[in-house]
Amino acid sequence: MATPTTPVTHLSEAQALELMAGAKVGRLATVIDRQPDIFPVNFLLDGTSIVFRTAEGSKLLQLTVNSGVAFQADGWNSDGGWSVVVKGTAEEVTDAVERGRIEQALHPWVPSVKTHVIRIVVAEIEGRRFVFGEEPELDYT
Repeated sequence: MATPTTPVTHLSEAQALELMAGAKVGRLATVIDRQPDIFPVNFLLDGTSIVFRTAEGSKLLQLTVNSGVAFQADGWNSDGGWSVVVKGTAEEVTDAVERGRIEQALHPWVPSVKTHVIRIVVAEIEGRRFVFGEEPELDYT
């Protein structure tokens, strides 16, 4: 656990995945034609991969053109917070049984038809925990 002298603690992969499992919304980062884009999505952790649903549109198109993605989820309370960033590859789930299982567990937040299930296969994961507090005085000596 972080202390006031070390307000940032790096998390193990297991700790990072545990925190992500409790989060409900994250941000998907993509790049197409050298332009970054970020999309908020509700998601589930499925083992060590991230799954979400999407409709036809720019998000799906970007994942088709460039499957390399980053994903971030975070959380906080009055004492501190955490942030987990995942880098990996997005792929559409095409197996009917697997799709059905994910669709049963993950429902769109907005009233829209989201017929595509996307899985992010994790290649890298980095998590940090933060302790909130006052900014320390600078020592100019």
